[in-house]
Amino acid sequence: MLDRLANAVRANQRATDVVDDLVGQLLGVNRTDGRILDILDQHGRMSAGELAQASSLTTGAITAVIDRLERAGYAHRVPDPDDRRRVLVELTPRTRELSWELYSPLAELWRPYSERYNDDEIRLLIDFQEQGAEIQQRHADILRERLRATATPAPARPPRGTRTAPELPSPSRESRD
Repeated sequence: MLDRLANAVRANQRATDVVDDLVGQLLGVNRTDGRILDILDQHGRMSAGELAQASSLTTGAITAVIDRLERAGYAHRVPDPDDRRRVLVELTPRTRELSWELYSPLAELWRPYSERYNDDEIRLLIDFQEQGAEIQQRHADILRERLRATATPAPARPPRGTRTAPELPSPSRESRD
């Protein structure tokens, strides 16, 4: 049963990935920008720092994302009503309309299935999803640590003005034969 559950979760993740990819294509945004739109849609207006933390992006990367989303008309910066020195990012009304247009069929498709479950079963599903998200975050931390441990430091640059020959790729086995 656990193998079947794991396979069902994996299939659901792939199906979700396909839907998110198609929505991104329809909106004309890349996957990262789509993730940020989703975070803003779920949590409402946030600061750039909060968005960076929620998405595991650097503050520099999140600034570039926000700039792209603003240019596309999907998000805009607004003053924080509690702190005039701070800026928040929120979705535009048009983005909320597009989101509803693109995702509401999913809610309609899900409705007949959701009516089969009682409140206790729905609580179990919520718990399963929340625990799954926490486990995924913990696994992401493990993978990030592994990336850091295997990252090779960038080679030192020669002093400015020093000319060096370009590095050529080593010949492949086929080209030596």
